[in-house]
Amino acid sequence: MPRLIALLCLLFAVSGHAAAPQNFAAAKKIAWQLYAERPSTFYCGCAYSGKRIDLASCGYKVRKQPRRAQRLEWEHVVPAWVIGHQRQCWQHGGRQNCSRSDPLFKAAEADLHNLVPSIGEVNGDRSNYALGMLSEKPRQYGACPMVVNFQQKTAMPPEQARGAAARIYLYMADHYQLRLSKLDRRTYEAWHRRYPVEEWERWRNQKVGCVMGHGNPYVGAVDQGRCPPLRRAGDTRRTSG
Repeated sequence: MPRLIALLCLLFAVSGHAAAPQNFAAAKKIAWQLYAERPSTFYCGCAYSGKRIDLASCGYKVRKQPRRAQRLEWEHVVPAWVIGHQRQCWQHGGRQNCSRSDPLFKAAEADLHNLVPSIGEVNGDRSNYALGMLSEKPRQYGACPMVVNFQQKTAMPPEQARGAAARIYLYMADHYQLRLSKLDRRTYEAWHRRYPVEEWERWRNQKVGCVMGHGNPYVGAVDQGRCPPLRRAGDTRRTSG
């Protein structure tokens, strides 16, 4: 019973903010606006315009998929697969069923704190792999120091993204009561300590927090006085600031 009450309270907190996106499609539309001021991919730091990525801006080299490498995609740092596999809904229809029938999964899938702009090829290679440390030197993607080990099903983000990725993982685990392995939790807590919050991450937390109605506590509080007027979920009209 206490767990049920906690889940109900969580759902109310997540869905009660008027501007928070109610599904993944709405979240992606809002994400385009949020990052318009600083259009740069999360792991590799490539500039982009619209859906097209300027690979030369970050020295990115295509590994295998040239068309997807040029396309911007919105990646869940904590993969939807990971979230869904801890929900009963996944056993009866996978992600589509969860998006349709499970309010908690739907809220987690649309949480902008967990959504980042990514090179399509990197997003595809990373798949649903955990983020962790690897012994390989980064060479798969040219000057982008991302590493994906397909045998170990692990992706190692560049150092500049590790702290932010760790804080997203820790936030999602706390906010949606997701289970993390002991190794993963130790890794993300270590990254959180080793790579402190930087100005870009504070900017992102403020922007996202204004829409979601709360910030990532591992990053900091949101100044509600700096938030634009609330808009309805899915409303993609531009706002200033």
